[in-house]
Order: sequence, then structure tokens, then C-alpha cells
Amino acid sequence: MKISNLKYMLVGIVFGIVFVKAEIISWYRIQEMFRLQSFFMYGVIGSAVAVGMLSVFLIKKFKLKTIQGEEIKIEPKTFSKGQIYGGLLFGFGWAITGACPGPLFAQIGTGVTVIAVTLVSAILGTWVYGYFKDNLPH
Repeated sequence: MKISNLKYMLVGIVFGIVFVKAEIISWYRIQEMFRLQSFFMYGVIGSAVAVGMLSVFLIKKFKLKTIQGEEIKIEPKTFSKGQIYGGLLFGFGWAITGACPGPLFAQIGTGVTVIAVTLVSAILGTWVYGYFKDNLPH
């Protein structure tokens, strides 16, 4: 590993600690969300969407550049009905397993080793998509 990548690892560790302490990776919190028993996760997700929208707005408005001075280009996205199917499949998987891809490693790190099955499944699903990608409607 290059020493210049150490900063990314440190940010990832801090991010994981914040997720654990904020209970964002908690299976119980995720289940509360899908059972409509708590606003907590909706608040977290809504806050993230708001921060993302504000960030993109500011990047476009002030024509911000990367640290290396490169222009940030945000290409317009085209809608595909596959996004609906993919989103539903993702949501069903999230509800069934109590985990989304982001915090899988943090969940495993906290001792919830059964999530390794979800991690292997996510990797396998990614491989299957890559294998069939050219034959799928996009």
C-alpha cells in the first residue's frame, strides 16, 4: 500500500467509527426503518440527501475544482426503468439482511460476523451483474 493512500484508510476508519457510534449500522435501527417504527434512519438518509444536493449546487455555482485543480464535471443522468428495478431489489435486500453495502465491513468489525454472508452475496451479485451487463437493458 502506498503511503499516500493512508489518508483514505484513516478517513474510512473514522467514518466507520462514526457509523457505529451513531447506530447507523445497527440491524435494529434498519429494521425499525423498514417497519416504519422510527424516523431515525429516515432523518439520517434525508440529511445525507440534503447535504449532497447542497454540495452539488455549490460545486456547480462556484465552479469548484478538485484539490489537484481539475474541473469537476457532473454529467446529466438519463433515466432508465432498470433503476426502479435495481432500487427495489436493493431495498428488498437491505430489508431482508438489515445491511446495505456501505456499513458491511463496520458490521463485521463489530462482531456481527453473519454479515459476511451478505458481503459475499454482494460481491457475487456485483460479479453476476458485470458478467451479464452487456445483455441487460440499460
